[in-house]
Formats: sequence, C-alpha cells, structure tokens
Amino acid sequence: MTPGGGLRERLRDAWLRRGPLARALRPVSWIYRALWNLRLAAYRHGWRHTERVGVPLIVVGNAVAGGAGKTPTVIAVVEHLQRRGLRVGVVSRGYGRTPSAGEDDDIRPVMPQDMPQTVGDEPLLIRRRTGAPVFVGRRRAATARRLLAAHPEVQLIVCDDGLQHLALGRDVEICVFDDRGVGNGWLLPAGPLREPWPRRVDLVLHTGSRPAFDGYRGERRLADHALQADGTAVPLAALAGVALHAVAGIAQPEAFFSMLRARGLDVARTTALPDHYDFDSWRPAPDAGQRLICTEKDALKLWRAAPAALAVPLVFVPEPAFLAALDARVGAHLARLSSPAHDAAQGKP
Repeated sequence: MTPGGGLRERLRDAWLRRGPLARALRPVSWIYRALWNLRLAAYRHGWRHTERVGVPLIVVGNAVAGGAGKTPTVIAVVEHLQRRGLRVGVVSRGYGRTPSAGEDDDIRPVMPQDMPQTVGDEPLLIRRRTGAPVFVGRRRAATARRLLAAHPEVQLIVCDDGLQHLALGRDVEICVFDDRGVGNGWLLPAGPLREPWPRRVDLVLHTGSRPAFDGYRGERRLADHALQADGTAVPLAALAGVALHAVAGIAQPEAFFSMLRARGLDVARTTALPDHYDFDSWRPAPDAGQRLICTEKDALKLWRAAPAALAVPLVFVPEPAFLAALDARVGAHLARLSSPAHDAAQGKP
C-alpha cells in the first residue's frame, strides 16, 4: 500500500457518493460552511480587505480538493498569452515547499535551477515550461507586487491556485474540473468542495473526457516524447516493446498510467504515490529489464534518486472557444487600464 493510500482512497471514494462515511462527516462540513460564510461576510463588510496589484490578474483554481488539472491549465493559459505577445508573470503559494532560512516574508523568485523542495514542484515546472517569471509566497498579493517590482515589464499575472484566497483581487476567475465534477456536492470533509458550488466564475474549464456539467473543454494528453535528466528527448515510439515501471506522485496517478497504456506502451508495473510526494525516502526496487518512467512534475524530484528515469510531459490544449473567451476578458481589462479615464483616476497626466 502507498503511504497514506488507504485513507486517501477511502475519502476519494466517499466524496463521489453520499454514503455512510460521507454522512458521518457531514456535521463537520456544516462547521466548515459556517466558517466559510463568516469569512465571506468579513470581506463583504470590509472587516477584511481585498488587495489589487495594478495589472490584470487571472486566478486559475479548483472548487474541489484533490487536483483537477490546474497546473497544466496554468501552463496552457500562460503559453497562449505569450503567443499573443503579452508579458506574463505567475504567482503561487508553492505548496509543500520548505522556505530557506532568512527569506524575506517567505517570498522568492523561482529559478530554473532551483530545487522543488525550496520553491514547490508545480511552480518550478511552470517556470521551466513557460520561461515566465514565477514568484512564490504565502501572501499572494505581496508576492505579486514583488514580482512586478522585479519585472516591471509584466503586463498581467496568472495566479496558480487561489480561487478561495479572497485577499487577492482578481479580474478573471477560471475554475477547473475533471470528470468527478463536484462529486457528491458536499463541502469538506464530507465531500470534495472547498467552497459552496455553484457560484459565479468567469470561465469553467473541464480537463477530463466526460464533463459532469456545462463548461469549456480541453484535451489532456501525453507529449510525443519523454525527457531524460539532461533534457534529451526520447520519442515515445522508441519505447515500444520496452517493459516500463511507471511511478506517479500526482492527484490521480491512474490517469497517467492509463495514458501510457493508451499510447501502446508496455506498463509492466505501476507505483501510485501521494500528490506532491517528495521521493526522499523512496527507492525503486530492482526490476530487471524495466525502465522507470514518471510524470514531468515527479521527475524534478525523482531524478536525484533515479537519474536514468524518463519523464513524460503532460500537454493540455483548451478548446478554441475557451481561448477566445479568455482573450475577450483579458483584452477588456487591458483596455480599461490603458484608458484616459483610468489614468486620470490614478492621477496620471
């Protein structure tokens, strides 16, 4: 059994239906709802404040716990905006990272050579894939301001996660779902919802193949190549007939294993590990003739222990209608910021 796998799988199953375990946890979810409502009221009445950072800000997040394809969506959004010629920055909390001693307010830039333990595996992947400036920090508004101070050329910011981080002002909200939808429709811990749903967001994007309700769709697939630790690309076609040991420390490891098999690869063994698994204590068992293969996010940590492992990038391509809707919203906010009325409100000549 994988570390924590038993409880994790029980909760995941319970969140799909309103069975005995979910019903037993329902009273705790009522407390969660009450606390959430108090938090909303604090912002609505001005007891707590939402901060804006001066450029349009897009939040890409989940309404459900457990991961739904948020990071591939962030990468797809950033790359699309870059293709339009826009200069984009990214902020993230950097889940699971250990801040370095002496860090100022826990905020730091992410560099391609950084270790995932210090900046987080997902921010590091975003930085390497997009080349965009990425900053991590617990207080996202302060993190965004730090990014803008270091990169004044940035025209807009994408926030990796943070849909429920109400202290951060946002102009566009993208809520990402996989095929689970909202599960049993209950709040944590009786269900997967981080906040009551439905609620108004700008764009709903489904990353799976069987959306549970209306929204835009996209195609999630493997790249046509795997990567070695030195960056060399190995065509997946060259792995035909090679016995593979597939390992994944992501929210839904079985999805990765299924995609490998769908490409005709010989997945002789699989190892599913918790999301954001650090691989510090994990060592692959000696498997004669089996090549280790993993996700690109896992490889950032696994290559230290298994430098011969192959990493397969995940590619997510949103449908054109989603990108058009995103462009319309981003364009409207950029136009507003460049208008004479906005300049006058800011005291500019």
